[in-house]
Amino acid sequence: MTYTFVTATILLLLITDPIGNIPVFVNALRGVAPERRMKVILREVLIAFLILLTFMFIGDAFLRLMNLSDLSLQIAGAVILFLIALRMIFPGGHAAAEPLVGEPLIVPLAIPALAGPSAIATVMLLVSQAPTRRLEWVAALSVTMVVCAVVLVLSERLQRVAGDRVMMAFERLMGLILVAISIEMLLRGIKLFIAQVDAGT
Repeated sequence: MTYTFVTATILLLLITDPIGNIPVFVNALRGVAPERRMKVILREVLIAFLILLTFMFIGDAFLRLMNLSDLSLQIAGAVILFLIALRMIFPGGHAAAEPLVGEPLIVPLAIPALAGPSAIATVMLLVSQAPTRRLEWVAALSVTMVVCAVVLVLSERLQRVAGDRVMMAFERLMGLILVAISIEMLLRGIKLFIAQVDAGT
């Protein structure tokens, strides 16, 4: 699958999953004064953006350090996306975490809610497949973080208006799309592996 600015942005939005993270943010910010919540959300989104941006620029060096190939990253990324998608479609019955005392910082909102392992693997995958288009991927990440910020700032209002059932249905729809993307990535990785094996024989 060859990514464009639009498809990369959609993929990053599916991975960061701002809609699915609404309950996480609402719960974590219960102990924060209402007038501070917007500032905390924007701060956490900015931290997540900086973390993903860092991996976008040091991803190649990290892969070389760990002696990993682009192909292994693509197949691993496909597996991670598939597991994330399954969790979106079939959410487990996890008990809600107790609200944090005071303002959350970095954990759990910036990491792992927004800049989790799947998001880090995705930005590294984008750069490894087309390193010459790094600025395009930075732009896609920037748009993704802006959308996340807007959705999460409006999270309490959206949850009140839409209701839990609509939010759950929308998240499952995004999960279905993510399943298709992960399968496409996996098939492409398998084809590349077979081509490499044939070329080596």
